[in-house]
Amino acid sequence: MPYEVRAAVAAEKGAPVEVRTIVVPDPGPGEVVVAVQACGVCHTDLHYREGVIGDGFPYLLGHEAAGTIDAVGDGVTDLKPGDYVVLAWRAPCGSCRSCRRGRPWYCFDSRTAGRPMTLTDGTPLANALGIGAFAERTLVAAGQAVKIDPAARPEAAGLIGCGVMAGYGAAVHTGGVGRGDSVAVIGCGGVGDAAIAGACLNGAMKVIAVDVDDKKLDRAERFGATHTVNSRGTDPVEAVLALTDGHGVDVAIDAVGRPETFRQAFYMRDHAGLLVQVGVPAPEARVELPLLDVFSRGGAIKSSWYGDCLPSRDFPFLIDQYLYGLLDLNAFVSETIALDQVEAAFAKMRRGEVLRSVVVL
Repeated sequence: MPYEVRAAVAAEKGAPVEVRTIVVPDPGPGEVVVAVQACGVCHTDLHYREGVIGDGFPYLLGHEAAGTIDAVGDGVTDLKPGDYVVLAWRAPCGSCRSCRRGRPWYCFDSRTAGRPMTLTDGTPLANALGIGAFAERTLVAAGQAVKIDPAARPEAAGLIGCGVMAGYGAAVHTGGVGRGDSVAVIGCGGVGDAAIAGACLNGAMKVIAVDVDDKKLDRAERFGATHTVNSRGTDPVEAVLALTDGHGVDVAIDAVGRPETFRQAFYMRDHAGLLVQVGVPAPEARVELPLLDVFSRGGAIKSSWYGDCLPSRDFPFLIDQYLYGLLDLNAFVSETIALDQVEAAFAKMRRGEVLRSVVVL
């Protein structure tokens, strides 16, 4: 029978999030229902609430989630009730042109549930990033539910479903950071701190954190930053060059997504260095660069989609790193909150007071 559960819903653009009763259908073929245990409050959820990403209101928010399988649909053979999972917003289809070329992390037809969850009056809900996990239960495609070690704390484990994976992957997968490399990360929020942690885990020798907030820079050191630069009163390009004997870094990661931070990352690279863009820009953002500089400095500019990850491969690995004490996922959890505190968590996010608020259900 369908489930009636509590959920955090953005009913219309800019309106405060409301806790409503929603209807979650039984899983169809290739689908599962997940009993959500914890879900992080990500900046992407705020983008949905404010209409920055789309206008498909009402939205069921939440996507950085961990929980247990409650029910499975026909044809689901690799998951069963009780399995402990983290939800992914990329579930490669296996048959699109990217998957067929052996690049499933770029899948062009990622799987999601085929039927919507609804309000009690039948109004369909659009799920944030195809998940919608600010809810006691949610319906997803089976491929979106990745089994992990049940020893992992759900408040921490769920965060690899988006922000941690995006940042870690930006450094390790997109950036290819390796032993002895120098790295600069602009923006020390959840994604930036995860990029710092990933760079350190992969052997970077020098990791420079750049932000305008000293509190965030102090926190970046906890994730492994060897140097910090407050760019509010200092030219960050000059500071990074000074820290690298005038050469610049091998990999510069823009985890902010503003034209000025993109330009900073471009110019703080060494010759033939790599710029990785992982911060999500506003639709109207534009960048101008001298084309001669683009040519003469060499290297590459790459955007990083979800850290170029393969969830079935990367989620269990990151959880193992956490359980081995090598990746401090607990440090990303600023506070745990109830479902009716999501709106307050958005306000704290805007003020820069939290790394991640996590809803516990």
